[in-house]
Amino acid sequence: MSPSIDRETDTPARRQRWLSLLAKAPPGRLEALWSGIGQVPDYAMLRRPEIGLVMVKGRISGSGAPFCAGEMTVTRAAVRLQSGQIGIGYVGGRRPRQAEIVAAIDALGHLPEWHETIEAKVVTPLAAEAEARRRLVAAKAAATKVDFFTVAREAGS
Repeated sequence: MSPSIDRETDTPARRQRWLSLLAKAPPGRLEALWSGIGQVPDYAMLRRPEIGLVMVKGRISGSGAPFCAGEMTVTRAAVRLQSGQIGIGYVGGRRPRQAEIVAAIDALGHLPEWHETIEAKVVTPLAAEAEARRRLVAAKAAATKVDFFTVAREAGS
């Protein structure tokens, strides 16, 4: 690792969190946040967005033996900044522009001077919106919850 990299903010966990939020973001919202990020360095496409399939595996109860659940459409892209940083982007579905934006943000994330901007202008809003969506789904599920109970009968009645 070079000495210019902030070891506390340039972690695999941070990158993993960013890529997860970016990949799951609504495409239009990601595009809007990307356009508001400001002037970004030029980048070249290493791998133009490609659409393909991946095999999705599952586990019964999350801990059982893995099984093939089916295939899922994904789009991937890779970019390189002029300064040499490489970024990758994988998103579910057929979304070439979203995969390119994710890859560009990933590449910018390798530059310490971009950490704060990406976190404040892209990641934090997406995380808040994802949490709001999660809470809405949980509230809808809770509204349909049915509590079952058994009334015990006395013997002999």
